Amino acid sequence: QVQLVESGGGLVQAGGSLRLSCVGSGIMFSISNMGWYCQTPENEREVVATVTGSGSTNYADSVKGRCTISRDNAKNTMYLQMNSLKPEDRGVYYCHAWAFTAVGRPPQEDWGQGTQVTVSS
Repeated sequence: QVQLVESGGGLVQAGGSLRLSCVGSGIMFSISNMGWYCQTPENEREVVATVTGSGSTNYADSVKGRCTISRDNAKNTMYLQMNSLKPEDRGVYYCHAWAFTAVGRPPQEDWGQGTQVTVSS
């Protein structure tokens, strides 16, 4: 059974930092493409950053230069380091994976339960 479990959200003042973590289980983590998405009541779930199994990264324009996505395959964990946070960064952050679960099986899409990020001005 695939599980993606996020942690690290919370309340922070504008200009502060948070590090989100996502631990994956039940997947072939090192070859699965992963990412972070953010959803607010006003907007649909939007991509924040992605990292492939080989380590290539992409970022939404809104977070470039302020956020860093990384992964530690030995720990089956993906991170999002968020710096210089702005009130508009608030939302529920979801861990996403195109997860390989077995050799020869196509990847499946999975989501974590989300972690809330609140940024006060």
